[in-house]
Amino acid sequence: MNKLIRVFLVLLLSSNFLFAQDFKVKAAGTQTFNFADERGRNHVSFFSTMPLEDITGTASGVSGTVTFDPASFAKTLKGKISVKVVSMNTGIELRNQHLRGPNWFNAEKYPDITFEIKSVSNVKAMGENKLEFKVKGDFTFHGVTKEITIDAEAAYLEENEQTQKRAPGDILGVRAKFNVKLSDYNVDNQLIGNKVAEDIEVGVNIVGSNKF
Repeated sequence: MNKLIRVFLVLLLSSNFLFAQDFKVKAAGTQTFNFADERGRNHVSFFSTMPLEDITGTASGVSGTVTFDPASFAKTLKGKISVKVVSMNTGIELRNQHLRGPNWFNAEKYPDITFEIKSVSNVKAMGENKLEFKVKGDFTFHGVTKEITIDAEAAYLEENEQTQKRAPGDILGVRAKFNVKLSDYNVDNQLIGNKVAEDIEVGVNIVGSNKF
C-alpha cells in the first residue's frame, strides 16, 4: 500500500510539472526583456534550396522587447521583434547586394522584418523554467503583413555568475522555427538568375535581458 501511495505521489508531481505553464522564478510582476545586442550574437538564420547551390544565411540586426508576468506567461506575453534586412548575410557579397536590392527584399524601401505577438497557446513545460509553445502574431515582410503561428521555446535563467558573462539581470533565451512563402509577400523567387525555393526556412536564436 505504501508503495502504491509513493507511486501515486510521484505521478501526481510529474503531471503537475508537465502541465505547468509558467516560470517558477523569484521575479514578480511584469518583466521586460530587451533583445538588442551590440555584439551581434543574436541572430536569425534562413535557408533556401537552389538548383545548383543551397543558400544559408544569417541576420544579426535583431532588436525588440517582450513583456510578460512569469507567473502568467501565456496570458501576458506581448512584444515585437525586428530584424534589419541590411544585416542579412549569405557569405557572398554580390549575392547579398541582390538579396537586399530593389528586385528582391528591397532593404531601402522595407528596412525591417517584424513579428508582433498577438497570443500564445499550447504551452508545455520542457524542463526547469523552459517552456515550449505556439505563438500567433503579425509577420511583416516586404511591406506585407500576415498572421502566422510559430513554434517556439523560451528558457528563463535567473541572474548568476554565468549569465552575467552574457548580460546583467535575468536572461530569456528564445528559439523558434517557421517557414516563409515568398509569393505570399510579393517576393519573386529569382536570385541572380536562379530560382530559389518558394518556402524559406527561418530559425530564431536570441537572448534578452531584463536589466538594460
